[in-house]
Order: sequence, then C-alpha cells, then structure tokens
Amino acid sequence: MNVRYFILLTVCLQACNLAKRLPANERLYVGTDVNLSADSTVTKEARDELQVQLKELARPRPNKTLFGYPYKVAMYYLFGEPKTEKGFRAWFRRKFGEAPVLASAKAISSNATIFAGLMENEGYFRSSVTGRLTEEGYKARGVYDVRVPARYTIDSVLFLTNSDLPQRPDTLNDDDARDTPRTERQQPTIRRADDAMFAISPRTLLKPGDPYQFDVIKAEQERISTTLKNRGFIYFLPDYVAILADSAVGNHKVRLYVALKPEMPEAAGQPYFIRNVYVYPNYTINNQTGNDTNRTQAYTPSDTTLRRVFIVDSARLYKPRLFNDILSLKPGRRFSSRAQDLTLSRFINVGTFKFVRNRFEPIQQGDSALLDVHYYLTPYPKKSIRGEIAGTSRSNGLVGSELTLSLLNRNLLRRAELLTLNASGGFEIPVAALGRVTTTYRYGVTASLNVPRLMVPFRIRYDQRQSLPKTIISAGFEALNRSKYYTLNSFNASFGYAFRTNQRVEQNFTPFSINYVQLANEGPFLDSLALDPQTSPIWYNIITGEQIILNSLYTVSYSSSPRTATPRTYRVQFGIEPAGNLASLVINNRNSEGSNELLGAPIAQYLKLDLDTRYYWRLSSGMTWASRFLAGVGLPYGNSSRLPLIKQYFSGGSNSLRGFRPRTLGPGTFTRVTDGTGFIFQDGGGDIKLEASTELRPKFNQYLQGALFIDAGNVWLKDPSNAVLYDSASTIFGRNFYKEIAVNGGIGLRVDLSYFLFRLDLGIPFRRPDRPDGQRWVFNEINFRDPVWRRQNLVLNVAIGYPF
Repeated sequence: MNVRYFILLTVCLQACNLAKRLPANERLYVGTDVNLSADSTVTKEARDELQVQLKELARPRPNKTLFGYPYKVAMYYLFGEPKTEKGFRAWFRRKFGEAPVLASAKAISSNATIFAGLMENEGYFRSSVTGRLTEEGYKARGVYDVRVPARYTIDSVLFLTNSDLPQRPDTLNDDDARDTPRTERQQPTIRRADDAMFAISPRTLLKPGDPYQFDVIKAEQERISTTLKNRGFIYFLPDYVAILADSAVGNHKVRLYVALKPEMPEAAGQPYFIRNVYVYPNYTINNQTGNDTNRTQAYTPSDTTLRRVFIVDSARLYKPRLFNDILSLKPGRRFSSRAQDLTLSRFINVGTFKFVRNRFEPIQQGDSALLDVHYYLTPYPKKSIRGEIAGTSRSNGLVGSELTLSLLNRNLLRRAELLTLNASGGFEIPVAALGRVTTTYRYGVTASLNVPRLMVPFRIRYDQRQSLPKTIISAGFEALNRSKYYTLNSFNASFGYAFRTNQRVEQNFTPFSINYVQLANEGPFLDSLALDPQTSPIWYNIITGEQIILNSLYTVSYSSSPRTATPRTYRVQFGIEPAGNLASLVINNRNSEGSNELLGAPIAQYLKLDLDTRYYWRLSSGMTWASRFLAGVGLPYGNSSRLPLIKQYFSGGSNSLRGFRPRTLGPGTFTRVTDGTGFIFQDGGGDIKLEASTELRPKFNQYLQGALFIDAGNVWLKDPSNAVLYDSASTIFGRNFYKEIAVNGGIGLRVDLSYFLFRLDLGIPFRRPDRPDGQRWVFNEINFRDPVWRRQNLVLNVAIGYPF
C-alpha cells in the first residue's frame, strides 16, 4: 500500500480516539508561542531574532505532524500496547511510531528560567518571563509572555593589571619566527600574564557602543587565552580571565573590567621557553623503539640551525634537515601554540609518519621556566605495493574495467620524499551502444616525486609560519587504442610547486609542462570519418590537430577561514595557463604552412584563463545549499588557430550539466549528427565555457543524503574560422550567447561511507539550445511514461564524490 494512503487511513482510524489513548489527565504538547512586549528602542530585527532564539530553546520538542496532525503518535497507538519487547507491535512502534510528548508545568517553569537567562546574556537586563499552558481538547501549548527592556550597550572597557613593571608591549611580538634565539642564561625577566594581556588589549573584541553579549565575552576570553599561549604561556586557560560588568553607569550602558583571577595557578602566569627538542622518528607502540628511555641513541646534528635538537635514530634513516624544515617550535624561543600546531600538522602532512604525538616536560631553572619537547613519530612502511580495480559504466553505452598497480617509496632520499610509480590498464566494450562504437583499450605508466620542500637552483626563504611547500615532478606515458579507428600515444612531463601563503590561500605554480600527442595505427573506419569533418569535428581534430604543448600553469585559490563558525563558506580559484611563448622564441623550425614545429608537430600557442567559485550555505544541521559558477576562455594565437583537443572546454556529464551526456553540449547551438544507427558522437568542444550549478543537499541520516539540482551552461568557439568544422555560425560566442544556454534539473542520492561518497544523479533536460529559437524550453515534452522519451532524456550519472 502506498505510504500516503496508509497515513491517511491511520488518521481516519485514530482521529476520533487519540485523546482516549493518552494517559489520564494528560495533554499532548503541540508547540510553543512567544509573545514579546519590547521597549520602543528595540528594533524589529532584534525582536525577530529573539523570538527565533527563544523558540529554539523551548523544550520539549513537540511530536512530528502531517497537516497539523501528530500522525506518528497515532502510529504509536495503532496496534495497542505490545505484550513483549520483541513482538510485531513493539517493532512497529519503534519503526513507525513516536511516543507522545506530554505537556508539563515543570517544563514551562524551566523554560521561563532559561529564557530569562538568554535575555540577560543578550544584554536585556531586568527582563521578565512568565509561562503558562493553554489547553484545547487533548492538546496543550506553551505560551510565554516576555517583557523586553531596552538593550544595554558597552560604555567602556578597562584592562586591569597589578604589575609594577613598565609597560613594553612593543617587545611582545606575535611572530615567534622573528624572536632572537636565547640560551637559559639570556632569558629576560619573567613577565606576568596580566602584563601580556594588557599589551594585547588594543585588539579586544569588546568595542564601546556594541550591544552587551555573553557570547562575545566568551570569545574575548578565548582570544586572550589563544594569544597568550602563542606568547609562551602554555598553561593559560580562558577560565583564568574574569570579565566583570558594571551596569551602574546609567543610560542602559555597562562598563566592562577585564582582569585575571587571583586563584590562577602560578605556572599559568609565566611564559615558557623551549630548552631542548627530542625527535623519535622510529617510535612504535609495541616495542617503543626509539623512545625517551633510550636517549643514548640520540645524536645532535652538526648543522648549527639544529642546535639543541636531539634525534633518536640509530639507523640514520632520516636526514636532520628534514626536521629542521618541519620543526616550527625551536629551542631558545618562546613556546607558541600556533608553532606547536603547525609542527604537528607538518609531521602529519609530510606523508611519512602514520601517528604523531608529543609530550612537554617543564623544567624550572632559577627564574627561568623552560620546556623540553618530545615528538614520537610512528612511520608508515617505507615501501608498499597497492592494487586498485574499478568498474565503469558510461552513459554512451560503454562498460569496462581498469586495474592500477602502485609502488610507493615514502622516504626515497631520506627527507620524506614520496615516489609513486603507477602502471594501469583497462578496457571499455560497447553493450548498449550501436554503430561505429568499438572496444577501447587504455594502458600507461606514470611516475611522480613529491618533495616536501622547494627545489630551486638558488636559496629561497619561504614563510616558516605556514605548511611546508612541495615540489612535484611527474612523467608519464599513456596509449589509447580504439579498435579499427586509431591508437593515440600521449607523453607528458611536468615540474611544479604547491604551497600555502596562509590558511586561506593556496597556490600552485608549474613553470614547465610538456605534452605530446601522437596518432598511430590508423584504422579503416578513421579515414571515412576524416574525409567529412562536419560528421564529427573531434575525429577531424585528431587527424589534423597533432601538436606538442609546452606550457606553464599558475592557480591560486582563496577560501573562507577554516576556523570560522559561520554557516556560510566559499572558495574562489583562478588559473592562468600560457603555452608556447618561450618555445616559439627559442625554436625556429617552420613547416611548409609556416607553423613552428618540434619533433615534427606544431607547437601549440595559446592563453587560458579559468575561474571557479563555490559557495556553501548550511541552512540547518540537515540541509545545505551549494552553488558553483565556472568561467573559462582559451585564446589561441600565433602558431595556433584553435586550442589543442585536450585543452578544449567540454560540457555535459556527472560533474557538469548532469541532464546531458558527457561532451554532447555545444559548441553553441551545434546539433550532433548520428551515424545512422542512432548513436550520437560526443564531440562538443569549445574555446569559451560558462556553467552554473546549484543544489539543495538534505541529509537523511548518517549515511544517506539527497539532492535537488539545477545546472545551466554551454561552450562556444571564439574564432569564426573554426565554425566551418561545425557548419554553423551559431557556434561562435556573441551578444546572444544567453539564448544558447542549456538548462537541466534533477534529483540525486548520495551514500556517505566516510572514506568516500558514492553518488547517483538523475538529470533531465529543461532547455535544449540545439532546438530552433523559441522552442528550446522542453517542459511540455516531459513524459515519464514514454520509453522513447526516457531513453533519450533521462541521464543517470554514477560518480564518486560531490560534483562540487
């Protein structure tokens, strides 16, 4: 039976006797009403915000309803009281029912107290809250009358200190990397924590004129604690800061006094300096190899920058310079929680150590408070072999499998360099596809070296306060064999860097990259296609577009702060990719057509600009709204009249417009032709791309999520001379581009297994740019009962991970 009909039937059966099912003299609690009586100075926005906050705090939560009826309570009583905990009645109650939430005068009293506390915390001093139950039949509601007086604001903020020492805030520097290393005999006179707190008072979050808010006061306590921990006060806690409010100022204002509690422990009030650092890079939990009970194995590196750093590594598996790069907490400097967090992050992200833990050993020498720091590192196995097998199913009727074998060396040159060697092979065979679609074989090898430092021919200082930069070197070969068509050989190599300027900015710079694509083993089917480029421009590009690409790439991404508690986050990424400029200046080998060549292939020359913006809004704990906008433009010039095939923009597919099959959109209004059997060639590539997507992501439970999405976009050509390949001038980007935008919508299901997310998205075209102008919206054609329409318009996308 349909669930809706079952629910309605239950409502009919239970509506007349639900009141009889409830315990005697009890009422079903159905909600909360808050009536505000506010002072004239309280704005409407503040009143609305208060009402929302108070309703969120109200307890208990009423039962779920359908059209105002508590259907789950009806389900709970449907079959009566269960006789056993394992019978059908008990199972049905647990699965479909919900115990009734009963009204309680005690809950009303408790809520009134909680509401009054919230009003005080928000600065509405001397407010009053009264609550009562209103009954109607078997139901009851909680009604609260809240008197909201004028809100108190901050008049002034005073930081109190008992120190008689002269104030020298300029000597207290946030940047521990700039501190001058000191020995124990050079330690300055110990500063009390209240002097340090006074020095950072100009950055307080408590501003005169702002409303009094307890949450801001708590945030100020956290700020003071965090800043002092970065200045050596390792044992300082937020609870040691007292912030007192004096409301006797008058005119609804308060004066705030900030001071340290007198009962604060002595250890929390003095800064600590690092004496020695001990590193145990071969620590294991079972046999405790390299632990601090065996310091006789420790050696001090000869490098003077590692003075007072002791490494317990009898086999000398790691070069000392590795730890000089990683350690941000250095001997002779003040303790800093920021430097400590950064050191732990570097140990983890370097990729060589599986587990990292640390221990601090406080030492008091005279007036100096010192720390010995111990790092215990459990490494991964240095060498490992991994195998992966995957199955694929494409929307063009191809299914296949791929096997990848990987060899990893996590400490190749003894400084945590990661060498990865991959060998892969796979195939795709036509199952539902028709016509000229044939079996495809793919195989290749790749090698990459990830070095956790900058490899440059000159000395360079990178920001020691951030994550370690990486140098990435890669090379590879791949062969794509389409039976009876062609074999495409691809050779590539690159050298680049990845680094973070700060927690919000990430940059990647690849100064050198080369990609050479070579056509080989031309099959009998290819010649017939190549004679008619309008049949399928992609085949024409393969025949005539053999090129060598010498390019550089720079990308920078900016994200919202990872520490922010706001429900709204974003990410913006910009990339620029020039190609062929330096090669064209150095190499002068012209062919008969005037194109500069290398290895017998023209050198591609172009400039690409890309923008990727993403915005996420957490509407509630179970609902997120995610949006993305993409824009890209490729400008071929000089030696090239069009972008190389592998650098062109494509639209359609599981991470693009999900209501269209991969690469089938565009350019512009171009209509793909079939091969006479109904198979559509997926060949839409262009020089310009615009895409926008938005989706709601409801979370059903820990493992299941849903999606409602809309995608829009297309690709276009820039140069009119290339439009001849498509026999259509409407493939060119122009002033009427907005009329050529494709739109689709759909639903999705995601299975979150923590280590990966499995995604199913079902898309439907809403607007097709290949239709005549005025007929492009196709809502009137939607017919789920028609098998032909379903086959042509329902596109199921199977993928791993979110689309954005």
